[in-house]
Amino acid sequence: MYQDFAEVYDELMDDVPYGQWAERIDELIRKYGVSKPERNAEKALESERNLVVDLGCGTGTLAELMYEKGYDVIGVDSAEAMLNIAMGKREKSGAEILYLLQDMRELELYSTVGTVYSACDSVNYILEEDALLEVFALVNNYLYPGGIFIFDFNTVVKYREVIGDRVIAENRENCSFIWENFYDAQEEVNEYDLTIFVREEEDLFRKFTETHLQRGYTAEQMARLVEQSGMMLVEMTDADTGEGVTDKSERIYVVAKECQKQSSSLN
Repeated sequence: MYQDFAEVYDELMDDVPYGQWAERIDELIRKYGVSKPERNAEKALESERNLVVDLGCGTGTLAELMYEKGYDVIGVDSAEAMLNIAMGKREKSGAEILYLLQDMRELELYSTVGTVYSACDSVNYILEEDALLEVFALVNNYLYPGGIFIFDFNTVVKYREVIGDRVIAENRENCSFIWENFYDAQEEVNEYDLTIFVREEEDLFRKFTETHLQRGYTAEQMARLVEQSGMMLVEMTDADTGEGVTDKSERIYVVAKECQKQSSSLN
C-alpha cells in the first residue's frame, strides 16, 4: 500500500483539513497532556515529555504543522514511499523531524514521549482486535507518565452505510482516480480498490492500482481496547460535530491517558 499512490497522495488529499487537525491536536494536548511546545529543554526527562509522535504520519504534512507549533516531532510510518516524500518536505522546510520506518504493530522508540497521535483513520488499517490491542499497549508503554494518546477512527456505520459498495471517481488535470469500495458486513472490513492514472506527458498517462483494507470499529470496541491496554479513556467525541458520540457517528476522536506509571513518576 501507498507505493505508487504516494506520489499523488498529496494532490488527491488536498481537501483534507490538516490545519484544523493540527489545531485540534494542539488544543487536546494543552488540555489533557504533559507535552509542552517548547524546544531545547534542559532536563532529559523534560525533553522526553515534550516529544510528540505522529503514528502513521504519511507524507508528513501534519507533522510539519505540529513542528511549526513548537513541538518536537517524530513521524512513524510503514510506507517507505510516503516517508521519502515527508523527508523531502523536511529538507525544504528545515524542520527537525525524525522519521522512522516502522509498522505501528512493532513500534519501537528510544524513549518515552509525552503524546502519541494518529490521524486520518490510520488505526482502521489494523484489521484484528488483538493486533489493535497490541498497538495500544505499545503506545501505552512509550507514553511518559500522564502522557496522552489521541487518535481518530472510522466507525462501522461509515463503511456500512456511507462508503461501502460505492464507486467514487474524480478527474483532475494531472491525475484521475477510480475508487471502488466493497464492504464485507460479516468481517466489518471495507476493501477499496484504487485505480489511478498519472499524467507522464501531455497525452500519456501511467496507470497503477492499489488495494487497501480497513476495518470499522464501534465506540464500545475502542473504549474496551483502550482500557485493556492499560490506558484510561478521557474523551470520545464525534469528529464532525465535536459533540458526543451517537449511533450515527462516522468518525470518532479518542483521547486516552497513560495512568499506570504515574505513581512511580519523577516530579
